[in-house]
Amino acid sequence: MSRQLISSGSKFEAEACYSRAVVDGDFVFVSGTTGFDYATMTISADVAEQTRQTFRNIEAALQKAGSSLKDAVRATYYVVNADDWPKIYAVFKEFLADSRPAATAIICGLVDPRMKIEIEITARKRL
Repeated sequence: MSRQLISSGSKFEAEACYSRAVVDGDFVFVSGTTGFDYATMTISADVAEQTRQTFRNIEAALQKAGSSLKDAVRATYYVVNADDWPKIYAVFKEFLADSRPAATAIICGLVDPRMKIEIEITARKRL
């Protein structure tokens, strides 16, 4: 099976030489994704809305790959402010209640000060 590269059209992907997602075999590996709306290149200041937009961005990449968040098996959350955790935790239920992937959360800095969360997802491709 050949490798497939998925792009969201974000200028970040071209500038930093990465793909939004890579399909390899039965797995889809989604790069760290943030809450930018790629159509307008804007990002909400609200951490819950950033989290929702992040999941919408991830879901779009997964759909291009023949998968969805229901197929997620692994999630890694990179969060800037630990105090934001209660605000974003509830959003996870909106998008991951069906898949309940194995997950890790890390408190760290991100490359743009407007970013409050970044999420990586690994999913199985539907057969």
